Amino acid sequence: MRKTIWRSVAVAALVFGVGILGSAVNAQKTKGKTRRAETKILMRCISQPNCKGLADVLKDAGPADDKAWGQVVQYASLLNEMSYLLMDDGRCPDATWAGAAKTLRECSAKVLDAAKDHKVADAQGAFKNLTGACATCHKAHKAKS
Repeated sequence: MRKTIWRSVAVAALVFGVGILGSAVNAQKTKGKTRRAETKILMRCISQPNCKGLADVLKDAGPADDKAWGQVVQYASLLNEMSYLLMDDGRCPDATWAGAAKTLRECSAKVLDAAKDHKVADAQGAFKNLTGACATCHKAHKAKS
């Protein structure tokens, strides 16, 4: 009888421990370890509006004037910074996430380089690769709603 009780306690502790570890891994995807902003808030307030803004400015013939190229720089700069935020404070749970953040960083830098020389095709190509990295990470990590 005692062995059965101790086995039950051990199994319960193991299940409870796995539940805690599972939650910790999930927490890395949803929030940093010490910072208060949830990843979904960063996505909604930084990534989405800047990605949409960049898509709008780069569509068709691309930026029409210096002011529009300034918008490209603004949007790409914030997306580049987001690539660092996604890796900071224990948010990164795996290689898919890390690879997407690296591609976001590299491609947003290429958009910035293209903006400096007003190279529409280069900016558009880099942006397409950037959004591909986002899609890969979202497929692996975005909560299904």
